[in-house]
Formats: sequence, structure tokens, C-alpha cells
Amino acid sequence: MNAPSIRSEAALLFVPANRPERFAKALASGAGALILDLEDSVPPAAKDEARAGVAALLAARDAATAAPPVWVRVNPAASGLLLRDLAAVVPARPFGVVLPKCCGRASLETLCHQLDALEVAFGVPPGATRVLAIATETGASMFRLGELAGVSERLWGITWGGEDLAAEIGALANREGGRFTEPYRLARSLCLYAAAAAGVRAVDTVSVAIDDDAALRAECEEALRDGFVAKMAIHPRQLPVIAEAFRYTDEQRRWAERVLAAFAEQPQAGALQLDGRMIDRPHLRLAQRMLGR
Repeated sequence: MNAPSIRSEAALLFVPANRPERFAKALASGAGALILDLEDSVPPAAKDEARAGVAALLAARDAATAAPPVWVRVNPAASGLLLRDLAAVVPARPFGVVLPKCCGRASLETLCHQLDALEVAFGVPPGATRVLAIATETGASMFRLGELAGVSERLWGITWGGEDLAAEIGALANREGGRFTEPYRLARSLCLYAAAAAGVRAVDTVSVAIDDDAALRAECEEALRDGFVAKMAIHPRQLPVIAEAFRYTDEQRRWAERVLAAFAEQPQAGALQLDGRMIDRPHLRLAQRMLGR
């Protein structure tokens, strides 16, 4: 049987924060993490109730030991709702917050400064609240992904999104034949580069293919191939496909083990031969990542 390289955390499941009746099912869904959504899935009139529901769920769990980890997608700073979201959920210690419409350094700094103050105010260990930035949802953000590197150690990962971006640029569609068109493939690629520059995880965007396992699997396999470590999901039905697709094959894992063994035998070497092909330090880093080391 193939062993998963990153276990179940390959799937991050969105759950509307104003639907508390779904929380228990989501916690038991097998997702590697939940993202309780205070943004797009919650209408303005339901925001306060949704905040209270999220805080109650978090307060009922031991954040240090409970699985899966729970993230909260807050509203963007430009909405005027960000501080209210954070004040409601930070005291209950979520694993982290997902920042939508992150537009470069300024957006991330604003969030991190508010987290700094709220953690002190509520007795939360400094830096405990991680950040997953959705960094491609506006036209301006596409030019600022490189600014996220070095801003804060809170930055846990960078992800991208194509739906808001399509609305931003006035596109009639963002997919053709089930595959993202070029403007969105560019956003996807820049997300990978931005995550590499910042030294954090690249997380692939959601698939709208709820009932098309083949299309979802193709997206997942492409994402793993290109360097993403996880994928966001919008429905529990997608979780088994994501979990299965985000696994290295036995052959790939054996290759990684042999690369590590080769460098362990010659730790000072910069380059070696393996199976008649040259391998060097970048291959070693890839093998370590594949084996979770």
C-alpha cells in the first residue's frame, strides 16, 4: 500500500461559519484541517452570529491537541470587518487565520500587527496564530506576491484563487474543458514561486468539480507534481480523492530513500551518480521533502 507523504493534511475543507450544524460532521470528515469561513459564505446580516459560533466551537476544543486543526477565514481588511473577526476568534485560539484578498506586504503587515496586539490582550502566546494568505484574488495582488517573503514568521503558507480574480478582470469564465485558462494558470504558478521565496507551503485552490472525480484527481495530481503540498476543498465528497491523489508512489518514495542514503554515505559530496544519472543538492532537498524530513 502506498504511504501518504503528508498524511491527511493534504485536504483543507471549507465550512460556512454560519452553519454550526455542519461543524460536527466536518470535524469527523477526515479532512486534514477545517477552514471556518466568515467571508464569502456568510451574508452581512449573519456575520455576528457566525463569529459567535466559531468562537464557541474553538473554545470547546483543546487547540493544542485537537485534530483536525481549525482555521478561520476572516474578512479582508478593506471590508472594515477584519478587526471584529479577529477580536471574536483570537481568544479561542484557532490554529490560524486565512487572509483573503491579500495584496502584498501591506495586507499581511496589517493583519499581523492586529494579531500581535490581540494575542497580548487575550493572553495568547505571541505568534501562535498562523496565517495562510490567499494572494491572487485582485489584479494588484498579482504584482505583489514577492512582497510576502520575510514579512512575518506567522506566514504558514500561500494559496491562490481564481473565482474572485475572474470577477476582478471581467472574464466570462476561468476554465475551458475543465482546465484553468492562462490568466489563472499564471496566478497558480506565481503562488508556487511566492511560497518558495517565502519558505512556506504552497496550497492549491479549490476545485469546483464536486461530482467529477476524474477532473478533481487531475487537478490534484498536477498540483502535487508541480510542488503544492495540499489542496483546499469545498465539499466532503472531495476529500477521499484529494487524500489519495496527494500521495507519492512507492517507486517515488524508494527513489527518495535512495537519494538520502547516497548522500548519507558521502555527506560532503555536492553531486553524485544514481542509476546512471547525476543528482545534486536540489535532489536531496526534494527527497527530504517527499519523506517529510
